[in-house]
Amino acid sequence: MGFSGEEKAKLLLLARKAIGQFLETGEAPEVVKEVDAAEFSEPRGVFVTLRRGGELRGCIGFPLPTLPLGRAVMQAAVAAASSDFRFPQVTLEELPDIAIEISVLTVPEKIEVEKPEEYPRKVKIGEDGLIIECMGHSGLLLPQVPVEEGWDAETFLGHLCMKAGLPPGTWKNEGVEIKAFKAEIMSEGK
Repeated sequence: MGFSGEEKAKLLLLARKAIGQFLETGEAPEVVKEVDAAEFSEPRGVFVTLRRGGELRGCIGFPLPTLPLGRAVMQAAVAAASSDFRFPQVTLEELPDIAIEISVLTVPEKIEVEKPEEYPRKVKIGEDGLIIECMGHSGLLLPQVPVEEGWDAETFLGHLCMKAGLPPGTWKNEGVEIKAFKAEIMSEGK
């Protein structure tokens, strides 16, 4: 990965402009003025996290590289502001108080283990984001979450299960698949 400071600033501006345009018009933008989304044409997984006063205000994204990065950032930003079921839609009035964080993901790779008990030793806190898939459920937590929350690997795995709507110890079951990914994180200074 390795985005330059200028590229990070452009991606953050792209997210902010997309949210603003959506809140003003009610429509998801196809193009954002002042920022060339085509510059970011490589497909990438991405999540956009919104915070207000340090508190989570929305977080939505795409774990797999299905869209060009510029388009993925715009769509995830608008969705985080308008479609995260945990929060009411962000308003135009509160947008200046919203801090935007973008996580650009690597492609998730299955963590290979002989027995599920090995998972905690394979997870690198502060480096790995995780995806769990089990019994038709799936959940994802970004690599910054366990650091922010002060979790160890077992606690991280338990919260990953709960994110997927599963009991916290489900990661210990046979047939569970856990994937890891890295993320380059960029955020506004709010």
